[in-house]
Amino acid sequence: MTEHIGLDRLTGIVAFARAASLGSYTAAARSLGISPSAVSKSVQRLEQQLGLRLFSRTTRSLVLTPEGSNLHERALRLLKEVEDIHQAAVAARSEPSGTLKITASVPVGVHLIAPLLPRFRDRFPKVSIDLRLGDRFIDLIEEGIDIAIRVGDLGDSRLISKHLAPHRVCAFASPEYLKRRGTPVHPDELVEHDCINFRYQSSGQSLRWPFKDGERVLEFIPEAKIVADASDAVAAILIAGGGIGISPTYVAAGYVKRGLLVPVLIDYTYERSNISAVWPESRRGNPNVKAFMSLLFEAFRTPPPWDEELGIELRRTPKSMLRIRTPAALETKRGRSRRTADR
Repeated sequence: MTEHIGLDRLTGIVAFARAASLGSYTAAARSLGISPSAVSKSVQRLEQQLGLRLFSRTTRSLVLTPEGSNLHERALRLLKEVEDIHQAAVAARSEPSGTLKITASVPVGVHLIAPLLPRFRDRFPKVSIDLRLGDRFIDLIEEGIDIAIRVGDLGDSRLISKHLAPHRVCAFASPEYLKRRGTPVHPDELVEHDCINFRYQSSGQSLRWPFKDGERVLEFIPEAKIVADASDAVAAILIAGGGIGISPTYVAAGYVKRGLLVPVLIDYTYERSNISAVWPESRRGNPNVKAFMSLLFEAFRTPPPWDEELGIELRRTPKSMLRIRTPAALETKRGRSRRTADR
């Protein structure tokens, strides 16, 4: 007689597969929307049922045993089949309904995606939305995400992608700061100003400030007086008169409209990368994804409304024309300019 697999064992397989993929019970719990202890207990019950040790547990991470590694590969195949069955059923519906899971970085989610969600719900009241924001890279397939909004290189060839808008950054400062310290007319003059920089949470690296100067792009990391690892924190510091900083145009546009920030060196701004929507192949026929993409295309028109408000034109430069400058090099060039002016 064939033994029927119980619901408890299926729960354990899901918890085990997610913990193995993400490397910790905490991350698995966050992904599944349950507590870490629930994940741990499910995995322990599965180990007892199978009579196998699946993880070598350390104080910092989970490491798969050889038996666990083999089971993980099989579990992922099983869960993919389950997901394919679910998506086939979803695609058979003509009307969007159920849950739509969306992920994005914090600034993109806060400023571009979250404001669209009430409009989407008005059109499709049978759809509930699970919006997940953060800088952690998420495997959409393994974590069951329907659609992601990403900036820059997409990388994963397993995903379908659609370009939404250019991703531009520009220098900004408060009117009060510029009145007090003056307005730079060339990137070289930034060495005379208080610079506020952004640091990536994922890598800990500071943002290189990009400017288009004639036919070349200059990139450098300024000597910053304040560094923050959130775009909205940088904007808040600038609004308070802290100095000049780089911000995505979609973050700063609203503050510019209210007179709290002023674009600086706008003639040196250029398109740095793209904002794109990506989703797994299994979601190709998903009515929820189709409906949300339709709304995104409405909102991310060309030119994007936030760039249109700032009067920024398309300025895209090939990487072959890129020139990197250091703060020291800028200081040297600024010194030469002063000596020339003195003569």
